[in-house]
Amino acid sequence: MAYSCSLFHSSLASKSNFPLLHHRNHPKFNRPAPIVISCSSSSTFDPSSTTSSSNNNTPSPQKNRRLADENIRDEARRHRSTAKNTLSAKYVPFNAGPDCTESYSLDEIVYRSRSGGLLDVQHDMEALKKFDGAYWRELFDSRVGKTTWPYGSGVWSKKEWVLPEIDPDDIVSAFEGNSNLFWAERFGKQFLGMNDLWVKHCGISHTGSFKDLGMTVLVSQVNRLRKLKRPVVGVGCASTGDTSAALSAYCAAAGIPSIVFLPANKISIAQLVQPIANGAFVLSIDTDFDGCMKLIREVTAELPIYLANSLNSLRLEGQKTAAIEILQQFDWEVPDWVIVPGGNLGNIYAFYKGFKMCQELGLVDRIPRLVCAQAANANPLYLYYKSEWNEFKAVKANTTFASAIQIGDPVSIDRAVYALKNSNGIVEEATEEELMDAMAQADSTGMFICPHTGVALTALMKLRKSGVIGAGDRTVVVSTAHGLKFTQSKVDYHSKEIPDMACQFANPPMQVKADFGSVMDVLMKYLGDKAPKH
Repeated sequence: MAYSCSLFHSSLASKSNFPLLHHRNHPKFNRPAPIVISCSSSSTFDPSSTTSSSNNNTPSPQKNRRLADENIRDEARRHRSTAKNTLSAKYVPFNAGPDCTESYSLDEIVYRSRSGGLLDVQHDMEALKKFDGAYWRELFDSRVGKTTWPYGSGVWSKKEWVLPEIDPDDIVSAFEGNSNLFWAERFGKQFLGMNDLWVKHCGISHTGSFKDLGMTVLVSQVNRLRKLKRPVVGVGCASTGDTSAALSAYCAAAGIPSIVFLPANKISIAQLVQPIANGAFVLSIDTDFDGCMKLIREVTAELPIYLANSLNSLRLEGQKTAAIEILQQFDWEVPDWVIVPGGNLGNIYAFYKGFKMCQELGLVDRIPRLVCAQAANANPLYLYYKSEWNEFKAVKANTTFASAIQIGDPVSIDRAVYALKNSNGIVEEATEEELMDAMAQADSTGMFICPHTGVALTALMKLRKSGVIGAGDRTVVVSTAHGLKFTQSKVDYHSKEIPDMACQFANPPMQVKADFGSVMDVLMKYLGDKAPKH
């Protein structure tokens, strides 16, 4: 008979009705005088459940091995607690006042409030506050690096703060998240005079972009809705590339049809091929992203297709976990600045929401200042910020190498403004030449980033030059996609084939004759130029 046993420090166990830790011999719990709480082989502790029983006559803890004929989902099901979940979440109008009574179950198919405004996922903060910050920090830390379903995911390791009521059987996950926080040592020192610059590589993910973080949540909820017999035939999105890749991959994993509206000839081949390869029904439409977005909203209002764009606030619940992850990776120390590229603008609010929840629930005592970085060719938020928030005007987005943020009428404009105002935030922009130069400079120091990260790095350079960001400020730049999705733009840059662009950091290959003397000549010159100067 297999047993599942967990050790809790008495200060944690003293709280009644606490969500229980799911871990395997985590070193933080090897403390003296523990309270031993056991359960039988037929169940284990669900992190969002409660218990009221304990038994000190328990066999010694033994390694929790999966049975030979079961997978990790089966194992999680066998060890699941039957105790009642005490945590919940619901849709409410975004930024609604305390007197607002409008709300919706997450099991309803709804994207807008009655007034036509945005919705937000609101968690039962009073229930979450029954557990102190130390508890939540230890719970989240205890799950890092595990393969326990579904907590091996960087998103679902924070399940209580994401979708607390979803059954783990309904979750669709590729164990996304847990992405590298890269110390940009050489780039910081060489180009900015900074020693504490970090790049959060969210593009090191299942489909190569941070969109996976939100899509695992949305597709998991759709999976639940379909099991509840809600009228959902498939899931659809408008996309500039990465959203469609994430949607198609997660839908394919769950066996759910996906429909993708793409602006014709406006995304990279690498981005186009992903939804095609994953079996999505792809419509290439002769318009831009804003035109695709208008069409998908009209279509989803008429057909049983679930809308997957960031108008849908479920996506933001997954994306906010990247902010919590950053705090974890700094051992719960708060950075001074976090810089995020912005297009449709859901991501800047998601980062704010993640940081703010950690502050409200006592995991940290403050939040970082946020910077939203836009391409100058698609900069409605920047123009709004420069007007001191007096008047917002959508713009016609012009072509930019940062194609995923080529959006002139962002859905989440109100969310972004709220996040920036409440974090003492800043908006900056990058021209095409600035963002491409920044990308080349970053790549020359060992990174391989996307153009959107080039936009964020340009914002950092400008704020560093103006003295807004100090040399000693701990700063995190969020990299949203993998550089391999944008190889053509890098080829064009290093070939100096971009019209009206100097490409000053280009590094084209040198053509050399196939003989020893010619090769030696060019190598001697190269090594001579690189030799240390004394």
